[in-house]
Amino acid sequence: MSLILQPISIGEAQRFVTLHHRHHDAPTGGLFAVAVSDGEAVRGVAVIGRPVARMLQDGWTAEVTRVCTLGDKNAPSMLYGAAWRAARALGYKRLITYTLGSEPGTSLVASGWKLVGAAGGGSWHRAIRPRVDTAPLEQKQLWERPA
Repeated sequence: MSLILQPISIGEAQRFVTLHHRHHDAPTGGLFAVAVSDGEAVRGVAVIGRPVARMLQDGWTAEVTRVCTLGDKNAPSMLYGAAWRAARALGYKRLITYTLGSEPGTSLVASGWKLVGAAGGGSWHRAIRPRVDTAPLEQKQLWERPA
């Protein structure tokens, strides 16, 4: 099956993630989204937004906050590559994303991303601000797409 890139609204991408992502809910918002399809149906999406970490919100950095596919070969790599090209065209100098420590990052490497190192993980729960953890708590890996 041959995949093609196509535009998609953030709302449509969020609905796709809600239905198909294996361990995360859809991100709350985003700057833009991109999809891959087989010409008839969407087979995967990427949502790109401002960095979740406040210290990285410098106006020049965007973050791929979610990638979700139905398992088609090369779909994640296509989405990561398209996300970088679109972010760069909009003037962003850096694009980042995170994977779980247990994920190999094969699609990221295939689309030219570099592993920066370990980052984050753990619970957002604090005594003064209780939260219910619904996502994996393992340490994450920070990746960036060099210019």
